[in-house]
Amino acid sequence: MRPSLKKAKLSRLDQPVIEKSINGHKTYLIYIETIDGLYTPIGLQLPNGDGPFPVVLLASGNGGEGMKWIEEYSKNRRYTIDRFLEQGYACGWIRYRTEVELGYNNGGKLIHDKRQGREMFNRSPLEYEDEISIIEAIKQYDEIDAERVGLLGMSHAGEMILKLASEYHGVCAAVASEPASHEYLALNPDDSVTINPTTQLRDIESMQMQSTQKVRSRIDMKLAIDRIKPITTPLFIMGRDQDELQGIFRLSYELLEEQKKNVIWKSYNHNLHGYVYPLLGEDGDYIVNDVQKEAISDVLAFFKEHFGK
Repeated sequence: MRPSLKKAKLSRLDQPVIEKSINGHKTYLIYIETIDGLYTPIGLQLPNGDGPFPVVLLASGNGGEGMKWIEEYSKNRRYTIDRFLEQGYACGWIRYRTEVELGYNNGGKLIHDKRQGREMFNRSPLEYEDEISIIEAIKQYDEIDAERVGLLGMSHAGEMILKLASEYHGVCAAVASEPASHEYLALNPDDSVTINPTTQLRDIESMQMQSTQKVRSRIDMKLAIDRIKPITTPLFIMGRDQDELQGIFRLSYELLEEQKKNVIWKSYNHNLHGYVYPLLGEDGDYIVNDVQKEAISDVLAFFKEHFGK
């Protein structure tokens, strides 16, 4: 028998659930156990009815900040959530551990072993592996249709979708909006990327990769294709016309298409990085224009096609 969100108790130690009203919306704040036994937070909302509901999980950026972030975004970045709820989808924000610089490239595949009767890994789990743990956990609830789970990830969270889709096939469909997939494509940056002298980590804030051809010439093509080949999840790659990383967004699509993956592409002319998640204005109304409405409508149509609803 599967557990029920609506009957969940805080005393459940495997996935503690707190029911909270955020701006008048019933939100299930859930702590999900990850691969190494630590917990990561999500905030899930259900549409009217009994379910089970298809679900779309929203993600943005490079992780960290915990439940405080979930509550803030559930309160102040909910325009897109409301559009999903109106269509009968469960929806909510997820969070995960902080991005590790080149952790995906340098760490290799996560290997599980045993030592002294306990688990031993060759490296720490990464943020996209937390997302896989979240997906598997929410599938266990009565209110969720385990066969219709979708993802919408923006920027680094868009790259995370490509990473997890390369090794995990439990998602019905996923949207990577402005995917900053330079690590996934094994990009060798140009001199627009510098090294922070204090931390010795790369500063990529000024990276200029508008040209698809430029990006194509600077990636490890064999490695990128090897990562793409296992993908079976239908994908929608969203670009942004004037973005400095548009070449990365577009090449992510082109390589998927060249490998005959189930993928579509569309780019939007908007000045906001993260246009798919409209911002809340100081007057309490969302700042949203026709381009954003079109983009969100396209995302909803994509999930409707693959959810069969």
